[in-house]
Amino acid sequence: MTIRIGIIFGGTSKEREISFAGGRTVYDNLNKTIFEAVPIFVDSFGNFILLKWEFIYKGSIRDFYPPIGFIPPRNEDFQLYAESLDLVDEKAQVEIVSSLGTHIPASELRNHFDIAFLCLHGANGEDGRIQGLFEYLQIPYSGSGILPSAIGMNKVVQKQQMIRSGFKSPEYHVVERSSWLQGDKQEIFRLAVEKLSFPMVVKSAHQGSSIGISILQQSDFSLFSEAIDRSLFIEVLHHKDWSTKNREEKVEFVRVLCDIREGIGIPVRSGKKVFHLPSTLMAFIEQELSSKGSSLLLESLDGESEVLIEGFIAGREFSCIVIEDEIGQAIALPPTEIRKGKELFDYRSKYLPGLSRKITPIDLPEEQINKIRKDCERLFKELGFNVYARIDGFINPAGEVFLNDPNTTSGMMPSSFFFHQAAEIGLNPSQFLTFIIRTSLAVRIRESMGSGKFDNLLVRLEELINLDHTATGSRIHIAVLFGGYSSERHISVESGRNIYEKLSSSDKYDAIPVFLTGSESEHILYKVPVNILLKDNADDIREKIENYSVHPLVQSIIDRCEFMIKKYTGSHHPAKPERITYKDLKKFADGVFIALHGRPGEDGSVQQKLEEIGLPYNGSDQASSEITIDKYRTNELLKNYGLLVAEHMLVSENSWKENKNAVCNEIVSRIGIPFIAKPVDDGCSSAVKKIKSLEELEAFAELIFRKSDELDTTAAGILHVKAKEEFPLKKVFLVEELISQNNATRFLEITGGMLVCQGKTGQNDYEVFEASEALSEGEVLSLEEKFLAGQGQNITPARYSLNKKEQAKISEHVKEELERAAKILGISGYCRIDAFVRIYKDARSEVIFIEVNSLPGMTPATCIFHQAAINGYRPYDFIDQILDYGFKKRISLNLA
Repeated sequence: MTIRIGIIFGGTSKEREISFAGGRTVYDNLNKTIFEAVPIFVDSFGNFILLKWEFIYKGSIRDFYPPIGFIPPRNEDFQLYAESLDLVDEKAQVEIVSSLGTHIPASELRNHFDIAFLCLHGANGEDGRIQGLFEYLQIPYSGSGILPSAIGMNKVVQKQQMIRSGFKSPEYHVVERSSWLQGDKQEIFRLAVEKLSFPMVVKSAHQGSSIGISILQQSDFSLFSEAIDRSLFIEVLHHKDWSTKNREEKVEFVRVLCDIREGIGIPVRSGKKVFHLPSTLMAFIEQELSSKGSSLLLESLDGESEVLIEGFIAGREFSCIVIEDEIGQAIALPPTEIRKGKELFDYRSKYLPGLSRKITPIDLPEEQINKIRKDCERLFKELGFNVYARIDGFINPAGEVFLNDPNTTSGMMPSSFFFHQAAEIGLNPSQFLTFIIRTSLAVRIRESMGSGKFDNLLVRLEELINLDHTATGSRIHIAVLFGGYSSERHISVESGRNIYEKLSSSDKYDAIPVFLTGSESEHILYKVPVNILLKDNADDIREKIENYSVHPLVQSIIDRCEFMIKKYTGSHHPAKPERITYKDLKKFADGVFIALHGRPGEDGSVQQKLEEIGLPYNGSDQASSEITIDKYRTNELLKNYGLLVAEHMLVSENSWKENKNAVCNEIVSRIGIPFIAKPVDDGCSSAVKKIKSLEELEAFAELIFRKSDELDTTAAGILHVKAKEEFPLKKVFLVEELISQNNATRFLEITGGMLVCQGKTGQNDYEVFEASEALSEGEVLSLEEKFLAGQGQNITPARYSLNKKEQAKISEHVKEELERAAKILGISGYCRIDAFVRIYKDARSEVIFIEVNSLPGMTPATCIFHQAAINGYRPYDFIDQILDYGFKKRISLNLA
């Protein structure tokens, strides 16, 4: 009988989206032969909800909470949090909760699970309150207890205790909220400058995920004020600034202001007035700042009580996971160096693959790495932490270690430090989670002073861990192929990692990660161990493979943890990367899951290699893939069969250089301005830009036809290219008409997935899912909005009409059109199709196709999983169906 694990995630803090994504990671990676995952979502009002499983796979909390039926009408400009609804009506709260799952009173939690795995962040999650509740309820929970959790949440108390314990610290200064709002701000500024030098770091005392943090480089009172306000979640507005904004700029300003990740959040207070809806707040700002000289103070109701200002430490930044072994000793795992540009290691850099580099272990002499580890271990014990913690810090050029922000709960995204460093000693995410649960249970037993409350539970867990090792031999071996050499390689890593984790925590499959690099002329394959799979991005993986060695310090940690590694993995040491060929795949794999995007993968080249050696694989065959990789060919084919596509044309490097003016004139006459420019054979929103002028067109051509990886700064500035944004080099790009609403009554962008199965007679059966309505915050749907948990919003099913009959009619028509396109293109297995839908007064609808993905992104947050959930497929079930089709297809071909 498995042990029930209550995964506590969501919460009331500003970090709820990261908590939600981390909870989903734990839910997916728990070993299915040992544990039963029980998802307990904590909503914005502190309710415990046994969440319906299909909601777990939404991209963000806002995709399902608040439910669409409770969102007020005429609010198209803003995405809403539940707090915007101002739910003083208890009946409405009950209705919302019941739509999400089953409300569970705290007193009944112990009836639903045996152990609580805490994935909450911030207030009411890391500060000891939830730990205190579970202590009272006598439910064992993961991680540290009440007191260390409270200390781990308060940066000021941490700082004071660390200094008393002899840890090095930069000079610091604390600013209380009341003194800032009511006191002499110039005097506070003077005292801070007198005590600290520049640069200085300003941060909220009780926040994580780099929320509310600024670095000040120079002595400037206005910048200092802005930084303090940011950390207190305060915004001061002035007429002179507001009056210069147009409507679009005002909407964007209020959108960011109300965003819990970037702004002060919602609800917002101004004097005695409280605003829950961004649209109402915007109208109030407009009214209050209408006269010259007027100003306005806005405060988040979920604000901050104090701000910590520290001297900036010039040195290398690191993060170190510290765990507790079975006899209660602290062991620091190999610390990771965070490499970035001059920008902050902010929310986006932390959680979007490819924007920062994580080097494990930190590139320093072994003596200095051990100094970091020893200091982290000592701090772990000084603060009374249990089970595990994440401790951040810096080491300066003189070799001095400065520790800061010890966290009792680490982020648990797939590429987080938590899993990243455990993989260095050979534990995959499923195994590491089992270790955390077993160690947490042992700590709770130790803290209960021999009461015997949880002893039987630990005995049962030990039995299940031992039984699991005997069940691995009969599983189906699947090589998960990921990476590549295109601009989509980082997303491919996220997809491959997600597929690996889903399969490796199952009782049916054994997943083997295989990394692909090289070029179109030569695919280079490597069978890789889990520590390489969990590197942050494709470039890190390739670099680690090409320069592979086991660092002596890592080896010493492996040796120290040998008993633990064997206990949870069944083996002694992690494997090494191994160069292989396509033919070698057949020696250790029964089938292949291609988690590649763009070229290679979606272009048919990998499929051809696998067909030559007779290995089954997921997705479409070579012929279909060769068409769908090319957006121009895809559009031409669909248009020839009478389907609607955007007016389109190709622009080659040669034609641009020979007669740029002629190309511009043709675009203006055929397509018009504005239009969309994008690569013809890349996806994942790489270099997709709305072009609004010929100057922007020239900038786009300058970037995409460049001869080196370096971007022209002027052209990048014109197109507002973000730092480290992928912008591929191409010989040709696609220009498309900007699809607009025209005279339709409703207009929306959708992405629709489907599953193709083999019917009883051998023909393909198309199961088309309800499409998702994609809400973009910018001019085009961004990479973050597509794939990064907590970003963007996808509404599934898409909202075609408020009338149920019309909704059903339009939905059926959209599905028919998507299926028709898939059949024309020869799609098999599964796919994702992006399109626009126009809806007219008589419920007539038309679908305008944009692109077809034969190997859609399979990251945890991608909306194809939301769509499959409506049809009853959990992500693992969906992946299982895809693999099953590949095996049946191979059998049919062999019989033929």
